[in-house]
Amino acid sequence: MNPLDPTLVIMAAGVGSRYGGLKQIDQFGPSGETIIDYASHDAIRAGFSKIVYIIRREIEHPFKRMIDRNVARHADVEYAFQELGDLPDGFSVPAEREKPWGTGHAILACQELVKEPFGVVNADDFYGPEAYQILAERLRGTPPASDNFCMVAYILRNTLSANGTVTRGICELADDKLVTVTERHEIEAQNGGARYLEDGVWTPLTGDEPASMNMWGFTPKVFERLHSRFPGFLEAAAGNQKAEFLIPSLVDQFIRSGESTVHVLHTNAQWLGVTYPEDKSTVSAGLRRLVEEGVYRKNMWDDLSKK
Repeated sequence: MNPLDPTLVIMAAGVGSRYGGLKQIDQFGPSGETIIDYASHDAIRAGFSKIVYIIRREIEHPFKRMIDRNVARHADVEYAFQELGDLPDGFSVPAEREKPWGTGHAILACQELVKEPFGVVNADDFYGPEAYQILAERLRGTPPASDNFCMVAYILRNTLSANGTVTRGICELADDKLVTVTERHEIEAQNGGARYLEDGVWTPLTGDEPASMNMWGFTPKVFERLHSRFPGFLEAAAGNQKAEFLIPSLVDQFIRSGESTVHVLHTNAQWLGVTYPEDKSTVSAGLRRLVEEGVYRKNMWDDLSKK
């Protein structure tokens, strides 16, 4: 690995409760590619020379077989495991807890493997080649000890599902710096725009809002930030079996405290992702179209070589 190249961290430890299956190894592309195949390919082509996959122990063997087929031939690959019992001293897993602790906890799982600026993405989101290019370019010029982070923002209307509501981080910006990011739940397309449901009330959105899709750029400084906040989260979450330690709300805290700044990178790309079973046909059709348009080769690994 070139020490100047950034690393990509792919969060693949989710359980996919709404999807009803193991999204991480499900096939969506015209030649049987997974969404993780596309993420890994686009990242390698953009200049990420190491990929760290955050997974659960119970999917380790099928997941590694999938990665060994193609990705491991073109980039350095490592694995981290997000486990419920990986908690600070003095804390234990509540007896009823089954849900993972969230994306902030996932990032902490890879801290021993990442010493350079790194990108973070979800395993079940297709972000598109442009997003990886602009993220890699930004990270390549970032000192490892920097407190300056970044985020790729999508246009909200380009991230909605036709098959149900979604959760998105709605962003407020000033001079391409992130001011706040607010998690909005139950967002759906509506009359050319969008709307979200909160406390039984629908609130309109234009659809043009910059939205976080959990595509972040961090330096190793973020591990310090997460460590300092995780115990407080666990104390506050006592008794709430669904509470999650989530990146958007944590980044919002970093900004409000003045600890970090977050530069916003923009893309007009169309998001593809799987939240519901019905999303699979939409994603598959979108990926076939990209092959037909020449964005990807039929065998997309042919244009890569070992870094």
